[in-house]
Amino acid sequence: MTKHIIWDWNGTLFHDVEAVVDATNAVFKPYALPELTADSFRAVYTRPIWVAYERLLGRPLNEGEWELLDGGFHEHYFRLSDLCPLAPDAELVLAGWTGTQSLCSMAPHDHLVPKVESFGITTHFSRIDGVVFGTGGEKAAHMAAHIAAMDVDPAEVLVIGDSVDDGFAARHVGARAVLYTGGMTTRAELESTGLPVVDRLSDALDYA
Repeated sequence: MTKHIIWDWNGTLFHDVEAVVDATNAVFKPYALPELTADSFRAVYTRPIWVAYERLLGRPLNEGEWELLDGGFHEHYFRLSDLCPLAPDAELVLAGWTGTQSLCSMAPHDHLVPKVESFGITTHFSRIDGVVFGTGGEKAAHMAAHIAAMDVDPAEVLVIGDSVDDGFAARHVGARAVLYTGGMTTRAELESTGLPVVDRLSDALDYA
């Protein structure tokens, strides 16, 4: 039985696909690559993000190149994401869940918290954790720290996210997971995990 839901933010509760694609195009413009669409970026997207960047370039990143690309991406992304809404049924789902909820994101913590507050949904969460040092890595250790900071039994936790990495992080801590198609990962790749896959956040609650 699920007593606690851990939500992902980017691509799950926060519908920021357009901002991610446009910021990626902006930061890769000097490389003269074909402009990405949401679908063409989904075809190479993975975590850690630097692996997706290496897929785009067709080569390993040079020393220091990841830091430059990541810094440039976030500069564009923070500006573009100001226009992005919550997922269509996010507020309804958050308000309708009767258990406890928290938010565990790989977004920078000092940007995440005010962004969540701007939508007036902070009170739904018992805890909000973004990353404090670095971005772009895998989520498993961050998820473990998030759960360790709360009085919850992983066996009673459902993780709802939009990436394969969310599923891996849930398994790492002993929680269940449902994956949502609203983000940057293709349905086929989400389904390859063997986890339930949904097209609406409200459908994810069926697994709680």
